[in-house]
Formats: sequence, C-alpha cells, structure tokens
Amino acid sequence: MNQTIAELRKEYTLTGLKEEDVSGNPLVQFRQWFDEALRAGVPEPNAMYLSTVGPDHRPSGRIVLLKDLDLSGFVFFTNYHSRKGHQLDAHPYAALTFFWVELERQVRIEGYIEKVAERESDEYFASRPRGSQLGAWVSSQSEVIAGREVLLEKQEFYEKQFEGREVPRPPHWGGYRLVPAYLEFWQGRPSRLHDRLAYTRQEGTWTLERLSP
Repeated sequence: MNQTIAELRKEYTLTGLKEEDVSGNPLVQFRQWFDEALRAGVPEPNAMYLSTVGPDHRPSGRIVLLKDLDLSGFVFFTNYHSRKGHQLDAHPYAALTFFWVELERQVRIEGYIEKVAERESDEYFASRPRGSQLGAWVSSQSEVIAGREVLLEKQEFYEKQFEGREVPRPPHWGGYRLVPAYLEFWQGRPSRLHDRLAYTRQEGTWTLERLSP
C-alpha cells in the first residue's frame, strides 16, 4: 500500500440534518441519536472523549464511558484521585465528544462538572462486576508504579480482604455529571459540506443555530 496519510479520505453520503427534524431540547435529540447508534450496532456507542484542563492550563484527553444520561446531563465514573480527577477539581469544566463513524455522526458537548450524589455512586458501583469493584481498590489511577506485579499483589490483598462479603465503594471512587451549556450535532455530508446544528443554553433556554462546516 502506497497511500499516504494525506490521501486518506471518506465521502459522507448517508443522510442530512435539518433544523425542522430535530428536537428543541438537545438532550432529547442526543438520546434519539444514541438510540439510533444502539440499533445500528455501533461498537461501544457510549465511548466518549473527555477533555479536561488542569491547573497548568494544558488540555488533556482520554476515552471514558457514558454510564447515565438524563435531562440534567451526562454521567461517568472514575477515581477522584486520578489525573482527570485532579484536573476537574482545579477546573470544573470539560468537553465530551462522541463519534459514531458507522452513522457518519459526531456530537460535541461542553459544560461544567459536578460530582453526583454518593447514593448514585453507590448504586452504580454495586452494579459493577466484582472484578471491576476490586479493581477500583487495586488501582491508584494515574500514579507511577514499579511494575505490573504491584497490581497483582494488591489484587491478591483485596481479594482476601473482601473474601465472602460485598465489596464496598472506595471513598476515592465515584461519579461526575457534565451539565451541558453547549451541544453540537454534526452529520457528515458530501464534499465536506457537513451539517452542523449547535444548541447554546442561556438563562435556561436553548437556542438552535446552524454553523458553517
């Protein structure tokens, strides 16, 4: 294969996106698109790129999984002592990006971050597989370790500690909710003339505008 990176391109032709076809509430519209991604068999449709900014003002990003969605926002769970946790403590604003290539769609979301109630974190943690529950105790997420054997030793320790009983949620592990102030729905179109519809919230009201591609 002699194709260069610059020559890689895809023509988007599936469908379009019109203002009259979308909901006035972007969270309702997101749910509609998310359900369509589920029905289309998109692998891990809840995978999202979380962008944060730390006290050094440098951006940082990683893939996390959406675990709940309602009209108040988007929920994910993590170690509060991780790098992203420290960044969100310092700068409680973030962005999410979903890309469903099979549907030629992208959604960008921006907003502020708040921790979910402890009850909500407890309920989700209790629903996780036991191995994942133990992993939340084993991993000091984002910290430097001497080798994988450190994890294996801690795993053995916590397996013994919680043997024969339920694994409690670690106090350093829980959920965040991104409360959106901006959502943009992108539908790929031919010749890179994509459809972009953006919702902006001001004083509790959503405004819908079309953006140039």
